[in-house]
Amino acid sequence: MAKILFYNHTGQVSGAERVLMMILNGLDRQSYEPVVVCPAASRMMELAESGSVRTCGLVQLEARFTWRPDRVAAYLSSFGRVIRQARRVVKDECPDFIHANSIRAGLVMSAATIGLGVPVIWHAHDILPLHPLSTFVRMFALIKPGNHILAVSQAVADAFRGVVLRPFKRRVPITVVRNAVDLKRFYPDLSVRHDMRRAMGLSDDQPTVGIVGQLTPRKGQLELIRAFPNVVRKVPKAVLLIAGEALFNRDEEYARRLQDTVESLGLTNNVRFLGPRSDVPRLLQAIDVLVVNSHQEPFALTVLEGLATGVAVLGTAVGGTPEMIRHNVNGWLVDRRDNDELASGLIALLADGDLRVRLGSHARLDAVSNYSIARFLTEIDTLYRENIASGKIPQQKNLPSFKVSLTGD
Repeated sequence: MAKILFYNHTGQVSGAERVLMMILNGLDRQSYEPVVVCPAASRMMELAESGSVRTCGLVQLEARFTWRPDRVAAYLSSFGRVIRQARRVVKDECPDFIHANSIRAGLVMSAATIGLGVPVIWHAHDILPLHPLSTFVRMFALIKPGNHILAVSQAVADAFRGVVLRPFKRRVPITVVRNAVDLKRFYPDLSVRHDMRRAMGLSDDQPTVGIVGQLTPRKGQLELIRAFPNVVRKVPKAVLLIAGEALFNRDEEYARRLQDTVESLGLTNNVRFLGPRSDVPRLLQAIDVLVVNSHQEPFALTVLEGLATGVAVLGTAVGGTPEMIRHNVNGWLVDRRDNDELASGLIALLADGDLRVRLGSHARLDAVSNYSIARFLTEIDTLYRENIASGKIPQQKNLPSFKVSLTGD
């Protein structure tokens, strides 16, 4: 049995943590022994333990990209504390390899395993920004042997490699494994649509737009609100449902700004803030158009969930989103930060029910064909098997098979 140490640098739960739980829930425990390392007494730790996974607590890593030298110093100090604790855990656990569930987690575990010979998979859920620290990240991935980058999209892979790592494809291999969606939770169901609309006080034919995700500037809720008056002028009964909450950094301030903007634009009768929702699969059934208005998006789970539900998805053509959405085939693409194009796309979709049905039908077929949990776990398992077979992560693919539990669909 191979022991895998999974490290999550934050105790908060968002998209990356949901992907991690998908992996943990699908592992065959007769072949793999998982141990989750994450901040103690956190939501992430609770989730892991609810899945019967042994856990080990560390302090929370406080680090992000910044241009302020004083904060860089504080973040480096936080890295130092976490790395020291992580190294003790690695020595105690003696894992066969480590699955670090973010770029920051990869940095921590690669530093913590210097001289220990433990391979580290960096699960890159984010697109590296244009920043001097991004060059440092790439250089660190290069100089520490045994690193392998697992990217959630080709866009993430290309951004991570950049110019620095292009000559070193064998030294720092990058594998793309696109995320998956639970096809048994997200699927079209007209009866659920009717019940949800009635519960929310919406008529069956009321034009309804939804945006789902944490409230943060990167997700573009503010621009969507600013574009919505143009939609309402053409579709007076249109309603915008905003589901989600502020999770990180100074996002509470952003959430208040969203509320203020709705009031200042006179949209209080057209925009509803739903807060965090535990019934997202049912909520998606109730809307006509799902908007993913992100300024940057590595590979949004929300897009996959919309495709699987068979709802018309309008997304910005950024990051990994065009890898999922083909314009006017299984969804609708617009340029980011273009509120006029955003409003025009919404108006076109809300006005044409046949168009929405066509897009939604193709979307569901694509989700079933390309984004099942079974496909995802098989590709993850292949990467794990390569690591186990060789003691590192090789380029060869003809390796012995291990069983993996393909649960979920």
